[in-house]
Amino acid sequence: MNASGRSFHRVCVALFTALALVQGTRAVLGWPVAINGYAVPVAASAVIALVAALLAFWGWRTRA
Repeated sequence: MNASGRSFHRVCVALFTALALVQGTRAVLGWPVAINGYAVPVAASAVIALVAALLAFWGWRTRA
């Protein structure tokens, strides 16, 4: 993998990690979120945190 590919890879892993941390924190602390007047369930953040963490781990494991 060339240098720009590695940089892109690192950015993706960092973004998925940040997303997992923010969503996981929201799931644990129960922060309220509303989108267009609709209250988003906390369970949605737990699922998103899990998926983002798995993608970050997968990306980290497949680094070149």
